[in-house]
Amino acid sequence: MGKEEKTVQDPLIHYAGQIGWHFVNARSALQRRGGPQGRFFRDTLEEQLIRLNPGLVNDERASEIANLLARLPASIEGNRQALSWLRGEQSLYIPAEKRERNIRLIDFDQLDNNIFAVTKEWSQRNDLYTNRADIIFLINGLPVAIVETKKATLAEGLSLGVDQLRRYHRETPEMLVIPQVFVVTQLFDLYYGATWNTDRNSLFNWKEVVGPLSTFEQKVCDFFDRRRFLRVLRDYLIFLTRDDQLSKVILRQHQMRAVEKVVARVEEGQKRRGLIWHTQGSGKTLTMLTIAARLLHAPQREKPTVIMVVDRNELEQQLFKNIQAYGLGSAKVAESKKDLQDILDSDYRGLVVTMIHKFDGIRPQSNPRKSIVVLVDEAHRSTGGELGTELMAALPNATYIGFTGTPIDRLSRGQGTFKVFGCEDPEGYLDKYSIADSIADGTTVALNYALAPSALRVDRQTLEREFLELTEAQGVSDIQELNAILDRAVKLKEMMKAPERVDAIARFVAEHFLQNVHPMGFKAFLVAVDREACVLYKRALERYLPVDWIEAVYSPSHKDSGDLKALALSEDQERAIRRDFLQKQRLPKILIVTEKLLTGYDAPILYCLYLDKPMRDHVLLQAIARVNRPYEDGEGQVKPYGFILDFVGLFDQLEKALAFDSDIVQSVIQDIEILKQLFASWMQNEAQPHLAYARALQDDQGYERALEYYFDDKQRRQDFLTFFRRLQNLYEVIAPDAFLHPYLEDYQALAELYAIVRRDLDLVPVDHELTAKTKALLRSRTSSSTPTAPEAVRELSIERLQALKNSRLSSLGKIINLRKLLSLTVETKARQEPHLVSIGERAEEVAREYEARHVATQQALDEYEKLAEEYLHASEERQRLGLNPNAFAIYQELRRQVVTASPQQAQALDEAFRHHPDYEWNPTEESQLRAELYRLLYPVCGVTLAVSLASKLLRLERVKEA
Repeated sequence: MGKEEKTVQDPLIHYAGQIGWHFVNARSALQRRGGPQGRFFRDTLEEQLIRLNPGLVNDERASEIANLLARLPASIEGNRQALSWLRGEQSLYIPAEKRERNIRLIDFDQLDNNIFAVTKEWSQRNDLYTNRADIIFLINGLPVAIVETKKATLAEGLSLGVDQLRRYHRETPEMLVIPQVFVVTQLFDLYYGATWNTDRNSLFNWKEVVGPLSTFEQKVCDFFDRRRFLRVLRDYLIFLTRDDQLSKVILRQHQMRAVEKVVARVEEGQKRRGLIWHTQGSGKTLTMLTIAARLLHAPQREKPTVIMVVDRNELEQQLFKNIQAYGLGSAKVAESKKDLQDILDSDYRGLVVTMIHKFDGIRPQSNPRKSIVVLVDEAHRSTGGELGTELMAALPNATYIGFTGTPIDRLSRGQGTFKVFGCEDPEGYLDKYSIADSIADGTTVALNYALAPSALRVDRQTLEREFLELTEAQGVSDIQELNAILDRAVKLKEMMKAPERVDAIARFVAEHFLQNVHPMGFKAFLVAVDREACVLYKRALERYLPVDWIEAVYSPSHKDSGDLKALALSEDQERAIRRDFLQKQRLPKILIVTEKLLTGYDAPILYCLYLDKPMRDHVLLQAIARVNRPYEDGEGQVKPYGFILDFVGLFDQLEKALAFDSDIVQSVIQDIEILKQLFASWMQNEAQPHLAYARALQDDQGYERALEYYFDDKQRRQDFLTFFRRLQNLYEVIAPDAFLHPYLEDYQALAELYAIVRRDLDLVPVDHELTAKTKALLRSRTSSSTPTAPEAVRELSIERLQALKNSRLSSLGKIINLRKLLSLTVETKARQEPHLVSIGERAEEVAREYEARHVATQQALDEYEKLAEEYLHASEERQRLGLNPNAFAIYQELRRQVVTASPQQAQALDEAFRHHPDYEWNPTEESQLRAELYRLLYPVCGVTLAVSLASKLLRLERVKEA
């Protein structure tokens, strides 16, 4: 740990102490847990249960609750129960009162009634594994946050931290039963997420802090601010159940910020309007639901009515499912206009869900109460025209909060959404989270487009005449409104659905999907002009792709016949298809849609949208935003961008297709030709210094020169690795394309150089870091894997070590070989051969000293050769001495300090450890063991050395025999 502990771990604990988390040392923490199988500080928990629940919890009940928490299942379900306990939602039967009473584990209102603690090196053990978390935060004895710290100089620190957390979930899930939040930090960045959800897309950078500078100290103090952290536990962790699958999310900073602003506005009661302008894909629905939950559960004089308004039946159904998944309990759904009128007349208190059209004809002044909050989804559509007027007339004193994901269009400036909801804020909105913000945060990915060949695109004059030049099509914000316009474009639709054109586009789509999308492991939408076109495209695509790869999803009608009726999906079929499409390994791979799934359906695996439906403005923006969700699978496959292939020709004139300000349009989408220009520029300029070394890799000395160049300057190495990752993202999007042909040989060389630097200098496996298309290129253009040093040793043996010593490799080449081999040996064999732990620690110390230039090259090489020889002779020596692995590790440690140490002395010391298995947490056993170690060591080395050796042996990590 060393440098990591001093530069990241200890400062984090220090900063936490400054804001009220008191430190508990690791040994004391282990003791209070009752050993490494314990989950919490039982003494603190029971004391706090009695203190926070006077008259309800006594010693016996406190012990009963602690037992319940100790037995929670080590799963996401157990974690949900733990959060319910933390939030005071669980109850016990109180015989004296003959009723259930909720039990408080945390006082969310009075901060100082809680005990906030932080500890480090938290070991968790079960029958198979032992893992150790870097830092644990606890409230009232219960662990609530787990932190992994990595060295600031470690390039892949954050990734390694996430991988460790995944391993904890997999091997020691008991560690994650109660903690609700995790943090991964390497000093420069602090990333947070929800336990039981280690998807990289659910890991967020805590970047907005209180203060002028975003220092590590400020980030720690801001994130772990005790009052803020209690709010996160109480309000911003959400379990969702969808399709019988339980998942967990934590709100992002912009969502938390919006919730706080809306709740504050409602509670202050001075202003009664507000607009939340958060871009598509930024989680508006969960923001709305959290606001509703906060308002409904807040202590206040009178319970409010919260009305959630949507503008379409599909969105109403989706919202109701989200409410159920969120666990908000019962919500009244206005089934009709009369039903809505009755709900308002009855002065119902609670949550109401309705569509905007049900306010048509609603009686003015239906409910003049002030404690009504109306949350309007997709406000740019819902409150347009007379319906918005009738809504506000019916509830004249309500507070109205609008939510929109699309920016204001040029045609509506000064009116519409921003005028209705933003009138009380100088900027026109209460909170904003822009497209550029979301891309920078990784909340969404940037979009690229390409125009299909001109022969496949719609006739431009017909498109202009029947759609783009129509006044009613300008600023269109509703897909049904769009469909009505297109229904009148008879000639345009006939041309688009001509059999020859449909077949040609289907053939082109199939070829493009197979060459561009499928190799990346992603999926696609084909957006057709209407329901009939969905059916035509399904039949056409079936001629070029496997039938089970393709499904058409559209709304059926009782008037349908032929294929429209035959291919229509039942509700159960559609539900299954929607669910399976989200999974990489499941079919279908392409969905053909025209209206359904273009709003409210989040499919991160969706990369490509084949657009063959005239759209514009808000409707177009919503449709193309389907492909802007980030994605990363367990194998490291990352979605670099979202991609739209335009068969209509809308993007031929972007200013007509998206009537927004130019800076907004540029942040939304860019022509893939720009990526090609960027790729060419990088290859011609930034790549050149690296190509000088990459091209020479196959030469006997080229490999060594390259490693010396990147080993010599760590910043140079990091700059190259960053550059290649960015270049690889471009290649993944562009390939295959004839444009790349002049660059392929050099790009391949750079990929091989990247693999070598990561493998041989950073000791990191590279398979997951190279994208599918890059790996395919390497396989197709070379007969071997990435180059290896001439005369390199792939496995340690006495003969091969001698051959390496005698080889023509430079001293640096030999060092790199030995360091890599020792690292791999320790990683794979240390569990069975504990003495390797010490060898690995000493090898890393040599590496640190050498990279810091504190030792010369020859001295470093000598040290590595000694360590390699120690390893090679160790197995033979252990067998000769007849020692078990733990006793041999002790013997090796003794021999380094006392030349005359004997195997029998090591066996006796190992036996002492075996007689005191709980010494790590039981102070009595630890004291007895230490005394026994002193007794055994004193005759060997004297008093002074016996004390230090005993302490070192106590710290030595013991590993079970295989």
